Amino acid sequence: MSDRNGFTDKVKITIKSGDGGDGMNSFKSYKGKPACGPDGGDGGNGGNVYVVADGSMNDLLSFRYTSKYFAGNGERGGTNKCFGKFGADMVIKVPVGTVVRDAETDTVICDMFCDGEKKLVQQGGRGGKGNVRFTTARRHAPNFAQKGEKTEPHQLILELKVIADVGIIGFPNVGKSTLLSKISAARPKIANYHFTTLSPNLGVVKYYEKSFVAADIPGLIEGAAQGAGLGHDFLRHIERTRMLLHVVDISGCEQRDPAEDFKKINAELAGYSKALSKLPQVIALNKCDAYGAEENVKLFKKKYGRKYKIFTVTAITGDGTKELIEGVFSVLEGLPPVKRIEHDENFTYTRGGDLGFEIYADGDAFVVVGALVDMLCRNVSLDDPDSMAYFQKILREKGVISRLREMGVKEKDTVIVGDVEFDFIN
Repeated sequence: MSDRNGFTDKVKITIKSGDGGDGMNSFKSYKGKPACGPDGGDGGNGGNVYVVADGSMNDLLSFRYTSKYFAGNGERGGTNKCFGKFGADMVIKVPVGTVVRDAETDTVICDMFCDGEKKLVQQGGRGGKGNVRFTTARRHAPNFAQKGEKTEPHQLILELKVIADVGIIGFPNVGKSTLLSKISAARPKIANYHFTTLSPNLGVVKYYEKSFVAADIPGLIEGAAQGAGLGHDFLRHIERTRMLLHVVDISGCEQRDPAEDFKKINAELAGYSKALSKLPQVIALNKCDAYGAEENVKLFKKKYGRKYKIFTVTAITGDGTKELIEGVFSVLEGLPPVKRIEHDENFTYTRGGDLGFEIYADGDAFVVVGALVDMLCRNVSLDDPDSMAYFQKILREKGVISRLREMGVKEKDTVIVGDVEFDFIN
């Protein structure tokens, strides 16, 4: 999602790790001896896809112009047992605070919480084995090589959620940006019209030896929880905050009821998320220098003073901000730190997708190779009857047996699957 100023905090991108390079099928040759044995090398692995948190980035704007991020493919194996070159990795830089989701399942893959954090999202395909790898005591000249694993593209949702201790909220034009500029070194755009702020502004507020990060969240309006106005685009940025600083225009200069405004904003928070409505709030009654503000302050404190800490400020001059900062710190000291969003730490898109296989006729034998065979070799124990039963079941379910029949395998023909060699029985 983006606004007219170009701020972007939610995008969809497509990633793909590199395909593995094919193994080489070749034989040594010397003058007068054209075939002196296999020497085909393995293909290189495809490049991986990583996501890295970059503290210098502020939004996801760059992803509006480039949406596909593909790693390099592995190169084919060479002669003389030479390995193919590995494919180049794809490193995707995102702002700190970016949540990465799988677009299809909405699974949270990672929460890029700290600057420099790196997450492997998709592994590259394994390179295929060269024909030299298929030599055995009885098979001296295999005339085939394994193809590299192919990878599948996946779509990711990148969603930026600002990491801040305090979220500054309120209706448009109540003075949130002005207040942030007075209590921190932030210099947000300020003007006397609604929706001046169209992207969250961050500022570090110092209090003696301590400090906290405050985020000026763009003005909310009625219906924001249902997506009206800026709605969901910016409510998501409040979700990480430890507490809220609710700014209210106490002057009533726009013919608005300050107490009613406060009530409506809280209703929007509750409509979007129960967790937001339960965040601790400190209230800053702004524009206290305006005519009639004093009476409005009394009425507001009478209505909400027992439940909330309320401070009177005039943001444009800085009056009352010192007491406000002290009040915010007193609340923060009793709250837990900002937490990382729960995610599956072990999530990584699997290599190659489906477990494929190929079958080669090698004299009177049939040789099965491919990702399926690699998986079986890792998981099957030749000495365990249950493991061998699983081995035979997988060959039937994955279509190896039916493919062998299509290729004309006969009773008692030799079938070789990895390290397992057996006579075919119909």
